[in-house]
Amino acid sequence: MISSSSIARTSAGHREHTRRPIVTGTSVLGLKYKGGVMLAADTLASYGSMAKYKNARRLVEVDKVLLGAGGEYSDFQAIQDLLKANALEEECMSGLHDRHRSNARETWNYLRAVMYNRRNKMNPLWNDLVVAGRDAEGKTFLGWVDKIGTTFEEDMIATGFGSYLAIPLLRERYRDDLDEGEARALLEDCMRILFYRDCRALNRIQIAKVSEDTGDVLISDPYELETSWDSASYVAPVADLDGDGGW
Repeated sequence: MISSSSIARTSAGHREHTRRPIVTGTSVLGLKYKGGVMLAADTLASYGSMAKYKNARRLVEVDKVLLGAGGEYSDFQAIQDLLKANALEEECMSGLHDRHRSNARETWNYLRAVMYNRRNKMNPLWNDLVVAGRDAEGKTFLGWVDKIGTTFEEDMIATGFGSYLAIPLLRERYRDDLDEGEARALLEDCMRILFYRDCRALNRIQIAKVSEDTGDVLISDPYELETSWDSASYVAPVADLDGDGGW
């Protein structure tokens, strides 16, 4: 017979790993434009199908590098803590040598190693990350890292549902010489489409940019997109009934 004490000892020795995300954010969009790089994300964190937190900000700056994340929100917070600890250590050591500030490409490569390492331990950080900023040569950089350490860099990037719904629109309207206003309008249109079509999305969004000239990062306060629900399919009675067709 197995005693309760032996069960307790066995349970205490178990290692717990992330098997699935719990509180999650959805799409992050990014594109390069003439003069910088820009990201967009909404502020919703969902608990399953419940729209639980409506002020979960998923665009952050760490040491002049812009980072956006979809997926498990607590894992994203752990990644932020890791990057901030690295920046603080470098700052504290700057008295012994010249201060080296990480650029966006270095951060992207570092996160690739972190995500791949956690994946090999069967305990992944459940995120898709978008890294934006400048590289060592001062040119704009936009890269993507997923939870198993897969990476690529592109002129336009979307995570989550955005990779299905926003990328076709971005490809259709993207140009190398987009100015800042055009880039912002394009991202807002994509975020509006995602709000219409993705049940984990919200029309309360943030826009962030990194200047190619100075490397300065600017993240907007959350604001709401204007939306329209006057489509005929929403206005016309369902099945020609007097009402919405429900019981």
